[in-house]
Amino acid sequence: MSACLNSVYIAAAKFCRQRVFMVCGAVFAMSGAALPPAPALAKTLIYCAEASPGGFDPGLYTDGATYAASSQTVYSRLVEFAHGSSAIVPALAESWDISPDGKIYIFHLRRGVKFHRTPYFKPQRDFNADDVVFSFDRQVNKANPWHNYLEGQSYQYYESMDMPNIIKSVEKLDDYTVRFELNQAEAPFLADMAMDFASIVSKEYADRLAAAGKMREFNSKPVGTGPFILVAYQKDAVVRFRANPEFWRSRQALDKLIFAITTDNAVRAQKMRAGECQLMAYPAPTDIPMLEADKNITLMRGVDMNVSYLAYNTQLPPFDKVEVRRALNMAVNKKALVDIVFGGFGTVAVNPMPPSLWGYNKAIAPDIYDPAKARQMLAQAGVKNLRLQLWALPVSRPYLPNGRRAAELIQSDWKAVGVETDIVTMEWGEYLKSATDKSRNSVVMMGWIGDNGDPDNFLATLNSCAAIGTANYAMWCNKAYDALIDQAKRITDQHERARLYEQAQVIFKEQAPWLTLAYGTALMPVAKRVKNFHVDIHAIRFDDVDID
Repeated sequence: MSACLNSVYIAAAKFCRQRVFMVCGAVFAMSGAALPPAPALAKTLIYCAEASPGGFDPGLYTDGATYAASSQTVYSRLVEFAHGSSAIVPALAESWDISPDGKIYIFHLRRGVKFHRTPYFKPQRDFNADDVVFSFDRQVNKANPWHNYLEGQSYQYYESMDMPNIIKSVEKLDDYTVRFELNQAEAPFLADMAMDFASIVSKEYADRLAAAGKMREFNSKPVGTGPFILVAYQKDAVVRFRANPEFWRSRQALDKLIFAITTDNAVRAQKMRAGECQLMAYPAPTDIPMLEADKNITLMRGVDMNVSYLAYNTQLPPFDKVEVRRALNMAVNKKALVDIVFGGFGTVAVNPMPPSLWGYNKAIAPDIYDPAKARQMLAQAGVKNLRLQLWALPVSRPYLPNGRRAAELIQSDWKAVGVETDIVTMEWGEYLKSATDKSRNSVVMMGWIGDNGDPDNFLATLNSCAAIGTANYAMWCNKAYDALIDQAKRITDQHERARLYEQAQVIFKEQAPWLTLAYGTALMPVAKRVKNFHVDIHAIRFDDVDID
């Protein structure tokens, strides 16, 4: 368009906005031939997120804030979960074969899948079996230079799932066929492959970074095959994505996706009502009636598959005594805590897994609230003048909307039985990293959202001996408990598996490595002009989402 014609067009557009339609028609008629249509506005969705991602390599992390910004946006997996359920659907693997003994899985890979083209990487080949082998080898093989490419980081989820002992080998049969051999049958294995830690990364990109001496950039400048490409990230402020034009399923309807990092849930609610974001994470219970009454917002509810808890470091005194742990549990008025902190959108937790999950033991009684008995038990255990640190959850989560307030209530209850408490908190990424320290002589407030719809994801991932130093923040190892959950993995009969998991929960309750707090209601405020968003059980996802 010429400069002169462009001036006329802009002037006409200005008049149009002022609704001077007759003048508009005259001006456009003067311009001569038909003008090209104005470009359509880019479809942008702004998500008010509760925390910054720890990084963009999902293999290194276990938290939902990181997964939302990395594995669920930038990457894909061999298989994935169908929206709104735990059903497994093909992804980078089009199909798979499983041996009769359950030890061999052969994945047939999708052809023509492109890795992201970015200012810092131009792929020279499509996704293939080399990428799959590399994605898993780096997490287990200590000789792989990518096994410890970031100081102080480890593949926490891979280790807490005991994958080093489950997977015997990952072998490339040809460019589009990969063979997994397991040491023994593993009932939840296919669901495990749909989890965030199993995201497939680019070996070609890793090789280039290694050759250039820039391995650290693997966690800050990600390259995947997922629906969105990272554009920019400013910690504690914003993450920007654009649609991947070569996404293997199809280009997404959203052109741009923006994470507005907003740690205060009240401020998130204000932004939501003002239209500054179209989706927000984890509203405070006090804001729910206001959001529910807003005619422009839909309050969506998902499956309540989560739990919040306090983890004692059971390897260090005084928490190495089960009598002390039980006494501290007995001193906390959990019903009052849930009523105050959740405001009717949570229930008191009994077991380390939620009642929405099969295998939940309904026969186990809730913790008794008895401060007098708790004080007596502490005295009998020889505990006097106890002063401890309680770490308060620094972010709002569906399993605990206000960690600080919960910590204050627990502090008050413990004071009533003669225990002094110092409340400590820190930045979310540092909090998660420090909580895995085996020398941590403190009580950590934590929680978990189920990733694959299997009890193993709670009972083994969070409490197995293998998970100590990763997701087992209680550093608890009980051989009888471990034997039950290990046996449950090896069989496919769900009824029998449920029976074993119920027995494991009995041992857990007797040993009390946690103070189970609550099961939270999963609520997501969504602008009514947002289409096709699902409250998924395991992650916040933006694939297939559209906006008017």
